[in-house]
Amino acid sequence: MQKYLQILKQYWGYDEFRPLQGDIIRSIASGKDTLGLMPTGGGKSLTFQVPTMAMEGLCVVVTPLIALMKDQVENLKNRGIAAAAIYSGMSYNEILMTLDNAIYEAYKFLYVSPERLATPIFMEKIKQAKVCMIAVDESHCISQWGYDFRPSYLRIAEIRNLLPDVPVLALTATATPEVVDDIQKQLLFKEPNLFQKSFHRSNLVYVVRTVENKDENLLKILNNVPGTSVIYVRNRKKTKEVADFLNQNGISAENFHAGLKNETKDAKQARWMSGETRVIVSTNAFGMGIDKAEVRTVIHLDLPDSLEAYFQEAGRAGRDEQKAYAVLLYNNSDAAKMRKRVSDTFPGKEMVIKVYEVLGNYFEMGVGSGLDAVFAFDIADFCTKFKLPILITYNCLKILQQAGYIELTDEQDSSSRVLFTIGKDDLYKTKQTTDQDRLIHILLRSYTGLFTDLAAINEETIAKRLEWTHDKVYEQLVGLAKERIIQYIPRKKTPFLTFVHERVETECVVLGKEAYDDRRERYISRVKSVLDYAQEENICRSQLLLSYFGEKDTKPCGKCDICLKKKETQVLTDDFEAIRKAILEILSTESLSVHALVKKLNLKESKVIQVIRFMIDNGQIMENETMKLETS
Repeated sequence: MQKYLQILKQYWGYDEFRPLQGDIIRSIASGKDTLGLMPTGGGKSLTFQVPTMAMEGLCVVVTPLIALMKDQVENLKNRGIAAAAIYSGMSYNEILMTLDNAIYEAYKFLYVSPERLATPIFMEKIKQAKVCMIAVDESHCISQWGYDFRPSYLRIAEIRNLLPDVPVLALTATATPEVVDDIQKQLLFKEPNLFQKSFHRSNLVYVVRTVENKDENLLKILNNVPGTSVIYVRNRKKTKEVADFLNQNGISAENFHAGLKNETKDAKQARWMSGETRVIVSTNAFGMGIDKAEVRTVIHLDLPDSLEAYFQEAGRAGRDEQKAYAVLLYNNSDAAKMRKRVSDTFPGKEMVIKVYEVLGNYFEMGVGSGLDAVFAFDIADFCTKFKLPILITYNCLKILQQAGYIELTDEQDSSSRVLFTIGKDDLYKTKQTTDQDRLIHILLRSYTGLFTDLAAINEETIAKRLEWTHDKVYEQLVGLAKERIIQYIPRKKTPFLTFVHERVETECVVLGKEAYDDRRERYISRVKSVLDYAQEENICRSQLLLSYFGEKDTKPCGKCDICLKKKETQVLTDDFEAIRKAILEILSTESLSVHALVKKLNLKESKVIQVIRFMIDNGQIMENETMKLETS
């Protein structure tokens, strides 16, 4: 274990591992397939990063979170560790170059998105590389029972067949017992091997408040509990509305969602991390890879889709082990919204098939063509052209993904791209200005494949080499494009859509039981679990959550809203006897109504009522015909 501690200290600056990290590292380093179930903030990435640094060869890391992938690659590079990533949106040449570098041991870590994992080029190249470990992050995505199942994850098993002696480390923050078993089955574990930390968070207080006015209660919470906060809402528009409301009421807040530019997100996140901004109001896009220890409250204004998502998001509070609150604000209209969410998330099959048909028309792709074609995809433009509702359409695309027809990535920054539209001979015959000539020479010296494929370029790099401004580079590229010397696609933020199956006739589209019916039933079940949690009045919140994740024999936390309510009404033995004697003494001299008796005793009403009920039930006192209490 000493060598792992030395690596931990050398590259990450820590003296010791957190609970469970060391056990997982020992297991995977000994060559055993391993599943690590660690709550959010438990330091999952170190469990594959540290042992890889002690091994010969490359660690292949599969993750669906492209933004997190890029962050981790950058973080590793900053620590002097060679790493690279492959994801949708990269050109064929970029992918090829990265894979060739991996074969020649240029990297210790190669991050790959699941949709790129099973492409023929990746399969061919990766078996030539010296791979020492396969790490599967967010591994619940491989399970049909998981709340975020992704068909592309099932292809990981094919990589295992190519590299049969390479151990797999699967990691996830949230998984039910069914999902735990399924992960190990789908990843072809040689034998079950689970390392699990209890989901119990002793410092985290779970609270549900049933309220009419959520904004008013939000202010009350933030004014009563000082410190940093994350507020989760359902849609992008609401992030701004709530942030503006808080700022108007003297609480510094910023909104955050996946649609913001990277530099904007980075700036907002930095201000929140430094404490300059107190509150981040976000969709579920915020939180992955964020490790701010002193978050005092995580507040949900809208219900999440599942208890897995809720537990993960709520778990971002109190990572410093100090008292923190996970608050869910609920009202009766939320139940109706959740029911509508089911129909929005699973539109009718005829609607899904219609979206598939117009998708082929949108990209002008004939039946039988399109296999592995990748397109930048503007869903707003798509929906406008075909007069489709955006949310319903997005969910139709997700169902088509589950059915194995397409892959749709999250929004990401795509590099600018250039393709020379005239041949080399014609290029040298055309007349250009001095600036155009200089730019063309820099392009040809800096990048390859410019005459055969749209090649990724970087305007900032070109500007430095030419000692121009970024704007001048952009203007000159646009000028060359207008003269039809090049095709220029400026960098933009977009999702990518990949056809993983050639286009089929509309009547041949199959939305099978697993892709649609079973998933819809499981979604309904998860929605019901969330509503049950929000509407529960008797069972401890912590016990409810722990039971959902398979921890059955747990004790009440004593701190959640339900436990505190019980404490308020619970009458301890000494209190009970004292109240009972006082009631008997008063009623021995006069008969009183319940209200008058409670008033005369001047004690907590709920406790007095509880004792009165017990005494009536046990014949110690009775109500007479005038509805007054008297001794029996």
